[in-house]
Amino acid sequence: MIKILIAEDDKALNSLISMRLRDAGYEVKSCFDGREAISELEKNRYSMILSDIMMPNMDGFALAENVRLFDTEIPMIFMSAKDDKVSKLLGYRLGIDDYIEKPFDIDVLVMKINAILRRAKIETDKQLSIGNFKMNTDERTAYVNDSEISLTVREFDILFKLLSYPKKTFTRSSLMEEFWDYDSSATSRTVDVYMSKLREKTQECDGFEIQTVHGLGYKAVLK
Repeated sequence: MIKILIAEDDKALNSLISMRLRDAGYEVKSCFDGREAISELEKNRYSMILSDIMMPNMDGFALAENVRLFDTEIPMIFMSAKDDKVSKLLGYRLGIDDYIEKPFDIDVLVMKINAILRRAKIETDKQLSIGNFKMNTDERTAYVNDSEISLTVREFDILFKLLSYPKKTFTRSSLMEEFWDYDSSATSRTVDVYMSKLREKTQECDGFEIQTVHGLGYKAVLK
């Protein structure tokens, strides 16, 4: 059974999340600060960590930093009332996989968990296959009908992100935040150019298409 570790000092919210995840079929362990979570991780292996940021003894940032010293792969999601860009950027730089702002819908959290764990499995297996399209994350190669297509590093990473979360809309700003430095000269138009190139390179793929969500961004839709 997939085991998830929760680090959240709000006992009522911790209990609510734990109950919902157990109903979804996950095994759950609750901790109430970062230090307690680190102690638990030293004793047992988990498939994912859910963490608040503002906690006593050790906050979420310190927890993420410590976790990445000994485990660079375990997926992490921050759950926080902090909605500022600085906190989000710091979280992603520390290696988290997603950031959900409080208050949030528990069902949305479960969907994020399912998607990230699916992506983690893809990364473990080193391959993603959709229709006549294949990606090998170890070799960083992509094929359509067994013919390799040329993708830059950034194109590969963006496409892998979209295909790991089919139907999920990624805003232009969120893509820039993850794949471009905010201090760079990249703009929303830069994202559009990359998407145009990806559409051109994957036009022969029969299992998915990249769609524009007008006014927001982009998503991959399975056929």
